[in-house]
Amino acid sequence: MKKLRLYLRLTRLLVVICLGTLLAASLSVLERFVRHDLMGTRQSLTRWFMRRLTAALPFRFSVRGELPREPMLWVSNHVSWTDIPLLGMLTPLSFLSKAEVRTWPVAGWLAHKAGTLFIRRGAGDSKLLNDQLGRHLQGGRSLLIFPEGTTSDGLSLRTFHGRLMGSAIETGVKVQPVAIRYLRAGQVCPVAPFVGDDDMLSHLLRLLSSDPGEVEIQLLEPISSDGGNRNALARQAQHAIHRALYGDTPQTQRRPDSVSGEPA
Repeated sequence: MKKLRLYLRLTRLLVVICLGTLLAASLSVLERFVRHDLMGTRQSLTRWFMRRLTAALPFRFSVRGELPREPMLWVSNHVSWTDIPLLGMLTPLSFLSKAEVRTWPVAGWLAHKAGTLFIRRGAGDSKLLNDQLGRHLQGGRSLLIFPEGTTSDGLSLRTFHGRLMGSAIETGVKVQPVAIRYLRAGQVCPVAPFVGDDDMLSHLLRLLSSDPGEVEIQLLEPISSDGGNRNALARQAQHAIHRALYGDTPQTQRRPDSVSGEPA
């Protein structure tokens, strides 16, 4: 019975991925004939795809808070690759990802066609990168980053780095903190985190073989970027998300040891 469930879930997921590939290929053809910017179309199609992808994953989710009605820099804690479809289904969003994702079979190509911005860890000019993100935000498009720079096990937050917060300050857009939590039987879920030496296939099979888990997504009060500095803004966002996830317990900092998350 457990194997049958796994096969059914895998089949459903493959159908969704094939559908996403077809959409991305159609967009590639359209781009050859249309000269104006199609990023808005990319974001809308990506949201549609993320909804289908989320429905193929073994999660029951709830969302609290109000979706912003204006472009913002979304800032979230990072537990797993599944954060991306779960948050991407909420509203048209672009993502910032580590450069290695661009080389992943199928997934990397889909991410590129969805309008993902890629960054090489430890390389490049911060000013140049913030200018690129700023142009994206000024174009009226929301952007999601994971300022921890890597994934965690969901038991605590890592340090939020302010490197990319400058794009919000320079463009005057607000920061939208988001807290995402995975639960199983009322406790922190041990299956969802994608950390350490985990590989995508092993994690996916483990996830699809498990019983449905709970996901709580909290859209917190937006933070104004006016008159701030990037490190102070990062600390504000980290404090808000920590409080939403763990209450007023003291924050603990840990050195990054995973390479699966997006850099900040």
